[in-house]
Amino acid sequence: MRTHPDDPPLTGAEAARVAWLIARMAKRGVAGEDVDQRDLQRKLDRILDGARKRADASK
Repeated sequence: MRTHPDDPPLTGAEAARVAWLIARMAKRGVAGEDVDQRDLQRKLDRILDGARKRADASK
């Protein structure tokens, strides 16, 4: 699964975590614009960074 054309391919577990994090971000977004989502964004960035490292190592 690819979340964006520039993102690396994700494993099934990574794709599930990304979907879960995006759902939590959406839920917080419904709560209001001033709700802090930085913690969820950092988790998402860590997942994508790990996938990029794995993709680079396999080349």
